[in-house]
Amino acid sequence: MIRLFVAVDLPLDVRERLHQMGGGVPGARWLDVEKLHLTVRFIGDVPEDQARDSIAELAEIDFPAFDLTLDSVGCFGEGRKTRILWAGIQPSPELLALKSKLDVALTRAGVDADRHHKFSPHITLARLRHPPPDRVIQWLQSCAGFYAGPVTVDHFTLYSSDGHTYRVEQAFGLAQPG
Repeated sequence: MIRLFVAVDLPLDVRERLHQMGGGVPGARWLDVEKLHLTVRFIGDVPEDQARDSIAELAEIDFPAFDLTLDSVGCFGEGRKTRILWAGIQPSPELLALKSKLDVALTRAGVDADRHHKFSPHITLARLRHPPPDRVIQWLQSCAGFYAGPVTVDHFTLYSSDGHTYRVEQAFGLAQPG
């Protein structure tokens, strides 16, 4: 079995800016620069042959490059139950359309439909366990003006993960305009 997810990679300068926002929340586990990405579809654990089928189906996706803008920070959970600090993006019809194409391709590869999770595009910055609520609020306030963009999305990537290490299985280019 192999654990897979599809992500949009961010340029190094944007990832470095996001990483610089780390700190100020005791016990937060901040993600390393190389792990910052926008998960578009978590696939989960699949057999090796289904991983190969997924690569073949994803390679058939024809979609144009597009731009995203990062413009917010937030958290999942409240108070001491806050679990994730994240950076968010402006609403993007293009990203939603790409996710739809990914879902169709992965269904053709035999991957179960992603019915259990509402797609909430974000970049996970830190994972938390019982953080002091006042420090989370301070972090959110101090980073509230974050903005980066436009960021051109010219490919998406299929990653495998063992929980600690992400490995590129295949990158898939998007069509360039013109």
